[in-house]
Amino acid sequence: MLANNLANTETGGYKTDREFYNLYISAEAAGAENESAATLPVIERPWTDFSQGTLRTTGGALDLALSGKGFFAVSGPSGTLFTRNGNFRVSPAGSLVTAEGYPVRTVSDASLKILPDSPVEVAPDGTVAQNGQTLGRIEIADFSDTGSLAKQGASYFRSAAEPQAASGATVEQGKLESSNVGAAESVVRLVSVMRQFEMLQKAATLGSQMNREATEEVARVAS
Repeated sequence: MLANNLANTETGGYKTDREFYNLYISAEAAGAENESAATLPVIERPWTDFSQGTLRTTGGALDLALSGKGFFAVSGPSGTLFTRNGNFRVSPAGSLVTAEGYPVRTVSDASLKILPDSPVEVAPDGTVAQNGQTLGRIEIADFSDTGSLAKQGASYFRSAAEPQAASGATVEQGKLESSNVGAAESVVRLVSVMRQFEMLQKAATLGSQMNREATEEVARVAS
């Protein structure tokens, strides 16, 4: 998990994964007087941190970032996907698409047709205009429970839950959202995990050696 976070520190709109801990109590210690002394923390499941990353200025007319909660809705190969990565472009057919070629959805469920040689203006509510004409409004979706979102690839999410219109989110043209991974923190934690693994591996090796030596001593005494 930590290695994957570090690999995506430069991925636009990437959301870092963290671990959710619980307590493990052995069956022998359950209900005992010193139960607290026998509890151990265990990783139960990962969870995604959806906090906003830094918005960096690019100046690109088709680079869009969301300030506040919400996701851009795009038409993926097998259904609607949601992303915070607004690095869009115009396809050869004139549609606004993602870097992977997924069409950006509008509130009217129609594709945006853009002339590649004319300036594009995007309002804070996601309304796209060109040459003084409104082309459509980009769909900005949100979820009451982000736990329903599952990652698909580096910067996409899918959900079985029905999305709702995002409230309070604004579109900022000429900007992109950076990954919210804390690179320094992840490096320190990764090094710590590797050291703990090495210590446990050494302890397991020593335990195996002690068992082997004890077996040899018993055999020697018996003979």
